[in-house]
Amino acid sequence: MLGFIGRGGLAGACAGMLSGLFSLLFAEATLDRAIALEHSEGAEVFTRDVQYVGLLVTSVLAGVAIGIIFGVVYAVRHRRDPGTDPWGRALRLAIGGFLGVSLLPFLRYPANPPGTGDPDTVGVRTAWWLAAIVIGIATMAAVAEVRKRLAAGSTPMRDLATAGVVVVGLVVILLLPATPPSDGVPAELLWSFRLYSVATTGILWVGLGAGFGLAGWRAAKTAPQATTTTMTVS
Repeated sequence: MLGFIGRGGLAGACAGMLSGLFSLLFAEATLDRAIALEHSEGAEVFTRDVQYVGLLVTSVLAGVAIGIIFGVVYAVRHRRDPGTDPWGRALRLAIGGFLGVSLLPFLRYPANPPGTGDPDTVGVRTAWWLAAIVIGIATMAAVAEVRKRLAAGSTPMRDLATAGVVVVGLVVILLLPATPPSDGVPAELLWSFRLYSVATTGILWVGLGAGFGLAGWRAAKTAPQATTTTMTVS
């Protein structure tokens, strides 16, 4: 378990750095405009250089936290079925995490630029967003269970059942209360910010799955060699 947790934390740190660099290199202009709107009526508390560093640090820390959870979930699944290819399992788990934690909730509650929205409704909006994440995670757990139960069935049936579960989960999320619109934000800025946000989370999950999977593939490849060497020495 500790090995998987450590692997997840390291892969998450690398993926978090990668997603943070993507934000700085490609979403910087959008973030600058969004922060300018936030501070249009007051003095800037932190300089942009400090905010850049803070973005990278936050991205790495978030990646480590997600990576640790990823490692725990992977370890549980590995214990149930240790023979599965580590590269494929890590990528599938990362895709499931992206869908359940990021994309499905995003379709109901897309990210908004800093400083937008009524401050009095922050608590309510956060609660509904967290509820969407819980439903998204439950949806992905249901997908895994359905695919397990239909493992002996035909591929079309398994894929159609998977799609059906995802659609049901999305419908439940879309039934959650809507949030107030972001008034006063240019539409181009709003959707650029949202697209960059979902792209950033996608890079985080893909990087986490790829890094974790590569480490697992390498460990699985070297394990038989180490066992053979030990038996020869003995």
